[in-house]
Amino acid sequence: MSRLDSMLRRLTAQRDGLNWAAAAISGVDGDVLDLGLGNGRSYDHLRSLLPERRIWVIDRVLQCHPSCVPPEQDFLQGEAEPMLARLAAGGHRLALLHYDLGFGVKEQDVAEAARLSPAMARVVAPGGIVISGQPLIGLREIDGPAGIPEGRYMFYRAG
Repeated sequence: MSRLDSMLRRLTAQRDGLNWAAAAISGVDGDVLDLGLGNGRSYDHLRSLLPERRIWVIDRVLQCHPSCVPPEQDFLQGEAEPMLARLAAGGHRLALLHYDLGFGVKEQDVAEAARLSPAMARVVAPGGIVISGQPLIGLREIDGPAGIPEGRYMFYRAG
């Protein structure tokens, strides 16, 4: 598979997963978190899907497309673990968490996701959904939407 085809498959899985997760949290109270803003595409999609929810964003730097800059009060700049702790300390609970951090090196990405999994689990509301391109630990994996190849995106529900 070419890198272009792989990217298209990843972005399609991401979009379909976000659409599915937005519907799956309809009865769950809480905010939304896009963990890893990047260019801002997934954040922009989440805003269109869930305009009534507060959408937090965590990233090391703000370097997204100008149309995707989150409100200053919703952007937590810095390393993920202390920013997740800040949300937890503030009493914020998430109905949906989209994990999209990465270095671009599979082994490093998997290790980082595993390391951050407990911090993510602490801020997700009971019944909340976590979707991730990397495997997470300590959360109950569930089936996501049909059509997403196994291992492309993983879906979890908080207890």
